[in-house]
Amino acid sequence: MSTTQPMADLLRPSHLDEVVGQSHLLGEEGPLHGMLETGRLQSLVFWGPPGTGKTTLARLLAGVGDLHFEPISAIFSGVADLRKLFARARERRAAGQGTLLFVDEIHRFNRAQQDGFLPYVEDGTVILVGATTENPSFELNGALLSRLRVLVLRRLDAAALETLLGRAETALGHPLPLTAEAREMLITLADGDGRYLFNMIEQIASSPAEVIDPTALLRLVQRRAPAHDKDREGHYNLISALHKSLRGSDADAALYWLARMVAGGEDPLYIARRLIRFASEDIGLADPDALRHALAARDAWHLLGAPEGELALVQAVIYLATAPKSNAAYRAWKQARRSAEQHGSLMPPAHILNAPTRLMAELGYGQGYAYDHDTDSGFSGQDYFPDELPRQHYYQPVERGFEREISRRLAYWARLRSSQN
Repeated sequence: MSTTQPMADLLRPSHLDEVVGQSHLLGEEGPLHGMLETGRLQSLVFWGPPGTGKTTLARLLAGVGDLHFEPISAIFSGVADLRKLFARARERRAAGQGTLLFVDEIHRFNRAQQDGFLPYVEDGTVILVGATTENPSFELNGALLSRLRVLVLRRLDAAALETLLGRAETALGHPLPLTAEAREMLITLADGDGRYLFNMIEQIASSPAEVIDPTALLRLVQRRAPAHDKDREGHYNLISALHKSLRGSDADAALYWLARMVAGGEDPLYIARRLIRFASEDIGLADPDALRHALAARDAWHLLGAPEGELALVQAVIYLATAPKSNAAYRAWKQARRSAEQHGSLMPPAHILNAPTRLMAELGYGQGYAYDHDTDSGFSGQDYFPDELPRQHYYQPVERGFEREISRRLAYWARLRSSQN
């Protein structure tokens, strides 16, 4: 084995059947298999986590299609580089050879630079294959995206990573000195990233240790934080997973996603704000204490910080997950907003307006108002909607938690209103 060539490059697959973890693309029902069978390779964008084989697949596709492989990185390339590249591709095309242009980190190009690809993709000067770890629907402009087929690469599962580990040991000529527990931990630490796995294997292979257990492994390899881009799609995916786990009353899943976010460096105050929103949107008056618990978690974090304040978030997550759920207040607010927008600036009925001046009293302000506390039931049953708007029913409480009691109160007042009108 070469001592200078990185293992990830040395063991890069030379045939498509050596690619692991992407059978959904390369299997008989997969889109890449169909393209290769028909011999019609189209422009693509590979979207997936790091270390899943995006560059490898592009390189192999060029070989299968007898295309010149032209790789560039959007981080290190500009307009001048692209012009030269397209000129070379035109010359090859005139000589009878096509070009597969592989653009790593394609989302790093700005909108104008992305537009620059359009005429060359349209006329077939290049087959464009982009690679991105970000959601193409957010990062690529519509014109370019409409000309590319998006293929999603999956993070490598344990079986795929074990296959790569076996290939590395074959290349080394001996098994790594890992205990069974350390071997399992190594796969876990790779976190679906084949390149990172090879990097760790290189560190292990250079160690003089005869036996490496989990403790020694953690000392030997540099442990990284779980993948979580705080300002990109990973950020929104994890908070969505936390929110939906809470809504589904799954405390254990909610705790897992909370742990993922904290381990990934998410701002705990952002998490607290989302818990506060959840308490109102998905629990509401089914459990009025939910909002108080969420607010208390935020205040506790402000007071304690990390790591002590994390337990307050944990407590809030468990409370919210196990609380009765209702979105009745959320739905009522949406309907009330819709009514306000549809009906314009309707005046309140005159009988509920104050009359601080003689003119206002002469105009009928406050006339006929019934003071609820003066009635035997403490409820007058008057109409408080604008005269032009029939009575509306926005809030429909559920038969769960405290809203069951609210529902009984509303029914009682409805009976009184009916009997008085």
